[in-house]
Amino acid sequence: MAYQALYRKYRPKTFSDVVGQEHITNTLKNELSKGKAVHAYLFTGTRGTGKTSCAKILAKAVNCLSPENGDPCLKCESCLSVENGENTDIVEIDAASNNSVDSIRELRDRVAFAPSSSKYRVYIIDEVHMLTISAFNALLKTLEEPPEHVIFILATTEVHKLPATILSRCQRFDFKRIEPDKICGRIKYVASNEGLNITDGAAALIAAAADGGMRDALSVLDLCASAGNDITEETVEKVCGMAGGEYLNELTDCIKKHDTEAALMLADRLYNNSVDMQRLIGELTSHYRDLMIIKTVKSGNKPIVCSAAKLKKLEEQAEDYDIRDIMRAISVLQAAAGRMQSGNRRCEAELTLLKLCEPQLSGDIASLEKRVTLLEQGAVRRPQAAAAEPEKTEPETSAEPEYDDEIPLPEPPDVSDNTAAAQNTAEGVSAVPEAQWSEIMRVVKTTCPLIHGVLNNSRAYIKGQYLLIDAPNSQFRSLINGNNGYYKDSIRKAAHTVLGVTYKLGPYKAAQKNEESDPLAALADKLKNFEIN
Repeated sequence: MAYQALYRKYRPKTFSDVVGQEHITNTLKNELSKGKAVHAYLFTGTRGTGKTSCAKILAKAVNCLSPENGDPCLKCESCLSVENGENTDIVEIDAASNNSVDSIRELRDRVAFAPSSSKYRVYIIDEVHMLTISAFNALLKTLEEPPEHVIFILATTEVHKLPATILSRCQRFDFKRIEPDKICGRIKYVASNEGLNITDGAAALIAAAADGGMRDALSVLDLCASAGNDITEETVEKVCGMAGGEYLNELTDCIKKHDTEAALMLADRLYNNSVDMQRLIGELTSHYRDLMIIKTVKSGNKPIVCSAAKLKKLEEQAEDYDIRDIMRAISVLQAAAGRMQSGNRRCEAELTLLKLCEPQLSGDIASLEKRVTLLEQGAVRRPQAAAAEPEKTEPETSAEPEYDDEIPLPEPPDVSDNTAAAQNTAEGVSAVPEAQWSEIMRVVKTTCPLIHGVLNNSRAYIKGQYLLIDAPNSQFRSLINGNNGYYKDSIRKAAHTVLGVTYKLGPYKAAQKNEESDPLAALADKLKNFEIN
């Protein structure tokens, strides 16, 4: 005998065998036990939840010669003929391939004939939402007033596509996703009957991958059984092309530490191991969803499908995360999943990891909130108040120059000279930390490589609302003071990205010791700067 897939071999034969849909099976059993079968049923729900199986059981039950509390007996002549595929009074129609108005007209003509050997002629129309509008219109009258010997059972995964006139003529049953613990129980039952050794963690992982569908769960189990009789979590991860729990934990830690290089290298390893990038983004979304549940649901019964060891690891990881960071990560990952339907999936996954590791590169609301939080925590240096600057006595009608006059670098104060120390403090000049200036240079390199080369080995300082740049390259002044504002904009935007503040730019010149200032030379420098801008 040819091999039969597990989901077909273990398809329920009675309402009592159906798992996870008790709210439907109990209602149908009560109706049939009281002899109140209606002329049209509508079964709707996600894939693999038992719609077609219940339709076939219902077709057997209404024609069963010895029903048992609404269930078919599976022993009478009618039940056996259905099981053997010999009953011509039960007709299954695939609406996806028979969706024309001509197909429905042919069906309408056949409805008038009485059943050959059963009490009812049952028509099961699967994927009924695929019918055309004309086909629906042709079915309306027959569906509203069919002959007494005819029962229609419509099944669909997209009930919103059905016309209201069809919905109003049917008794509707909504199939829900099957709970993970019930899927786990069914998987263990099937594995035991098939002589397979499966761990609790592997069963939980299959249940999570099935997303509430029993057929998908049994298909995954069938695939795992091909790899061997001993099924572990590693077996399921390999067969399904999953990244694996350890990789997800490592990737999440990289994002938390803002370690972009490690995250991208890990994604490259997973890609080389044939992990689908779209599945990786989906698994990472589920991982962050689990962290969100742990942070928000304080009761012991959390809606998370995983082993006890993985739950403990998730709880440890959630302690280091802020709920706002988790929500931002989920938003970024959800948006990336939508864009992965077309284009380069690997590139999209890497861009997503880059945004997660470096929120300053993203302009969405969640990223801006993250940057504001970093500012509040002092992670990014804020400029000193502009009020600390001495007032400028410039005419109101003249535009303020882009570049201020050069402000000398204050010399280290002599600890024995209190007057010098007070004077240097009053100047209000502070150096931009080297790490932040390097990050600004990295951003500038992506937008304007030319100015990045000119600013090599440069330093920056903040005085009030000015960002003062000390560049050893002599070309810096000529490029910045030219008519092309693109160079200045590149530096300003990069500084705003990293520091979160928009500064005016100015050159920086270190003070020279023991030299008397020349008032005329200083005035000439000021006039030169004003003329340039």
